[in-house]
Amino acid sequence: MASKSNIHFEISERKLLLRVVDVAALFFGLYIVSNIFDFDYFMIRKERWLWMVVLVLYYVLFSTIFELYSLQKSSRYDTTFQGIVLTVSITVLCYLLTPFFTPELPENRLQIIYFFLAISVAIFLWRCAYIFFISSPRFFKNILLIGSTEEIKIMSDAIQKNTKYYKIVGYIDSSLNLTIKSNELTDIEEITDLNLKEVVQEKAVSEIIIGSNEREELSKPLFDGLIALLETGLPIKEYIQVYEELTFRVPVQYIGKDFYKYFPFSRSNQNKLYLFAHRLFDIVSSIFGLLVSLLFLPFILIGNLIGNRGPLLYTQKRVGKNGVPFKIYKLRSMVIDAEKDGAVWAAKNDARITKFGSFLRKSRLDEVPQFINVLKGEMSMIGPRPERPSFVKKLSESLTFYEIRHVVKPGVTGWAQVKTEYGASMEDSLRKLQYDLYYIKHRGFFLDLNIIVKTLSTVLFYRGR
Repeated sequence: MASKSNIHFEISERKLLLRVVDVAALFFGLYIVSNIFDFDYFMIRKERWLWMVVLVLYYVLFSTIFELYSLQKSSRYDTTFQGIVLTVSITVLCYLLTPFFTPELPENRLQIIYFFLAISVAIFLWRCAYIFFISSPRFFKNILLIGSTEEIKIMSDAIQKNTKYYKIVGYIDSSLNLTIKSNELTDIEEITDLNLKEVVQEKAVSEIIIGSNEREELSKPLFDGLIALLETGLPIKEYIQVYEELTFRVPVQYIGKDFYKYFPFSRSNQNKLYLFAHRLFDIVSSIFGLLVSLLFLPFILIGNLIGNRGPLLYTQKRVGKNGVPFKIYKLRSMVIDAEKDGAVWAAKNDARITKFGSFLRKSRLDEVPQFINVLKGEMSMIGPRPERPSFVKKLSESLTFYEIRHVVKPGVTGWAQVKTEYGASMEDSLRKLQYDLYYIKHRGFFLDLNIIVKTLSTVLFYRGR
């Protein structure tokens, strides 16, 4: 049977495509405008390469902060338009304010409008084409699932929840006990033909995903078929690997005693150069943060006097690296004696949070005193958030591998903080743990940079908790 055409883009390829074509569209727009209108503020010339480099750096930085490369937002016209307007506005403003690295301000101010519109229109037209063509189902990846029916249910739910770019074309029940069936798989076609080459060709399968827990139950025909497909170059992945790629979390709830097989610690945890640079960044950024916070201190004092009516600072015991407790410093955001009846998780719209305290939390200003903890070496700028001893004890009993979070210093911000909402339940704590373990597993310069940029985005969009 003839193979069906199935062109698709990986998630990483989509993000790379957006970045590369964005830059190409940016310069194309400027080139068109310079040839149609009286526009000579930005000329694409070989001898002016620095102008182009600075423009690209500004654009890529701010487009990342304003989430132009979020695949969910990039697939919608409204969020794409908003993101482009914000990104190009800030990019153009910063470009105009750095004349040492960029062209001098034009005498004709109309050229600034041309500059803004050329970039905005060109990128928006390209993004419209991306939404219409690349984000359409014709470029989805066809995948085949193999595992027990329980595993298939878990895998299909996670895939459908976390990405729309995968299309599940069917599943093969690998369980040797075929009498046990799930009643929740009616929306996915079961494939009983074990001639995998024919199945892959007929369904235009681009990737096979295998369940993680019961691979020893694979029958010999199924195993032989997978080996034959592997030799053809067809990607065959384990579910845990795919889960990490889709969610940027470690699925600890699906891993048994062989956890360390899936969780090698990042080499950066022992890399002296990385650790030195990390500590240097901690010191410099915390000193800078404390100095900048002095500008806001008068307003914070007035706000606390009116909205909080009580002590501004408070300390609280938290668990640090290697389980060592320390006192964390914060700006008070709750009413006095908020925990007179004992430690309680802060919930969404918590009545104990004052109006001024809500502002401190959403703007992340309540975290500023933790720069002192960073200078003292008790915390880092980036890492898992430190929890209270009573919560750590409770969570360690309920969540496997929870204490692994303590192999690195806790952070002012972290992967869990920029990827998920504030945790107020055991389920939320599990999700945060998955993100924290992902950070420890993949820790490095680029992931740290990603967290910094996303933290700036959180502050700018006033999305603190």
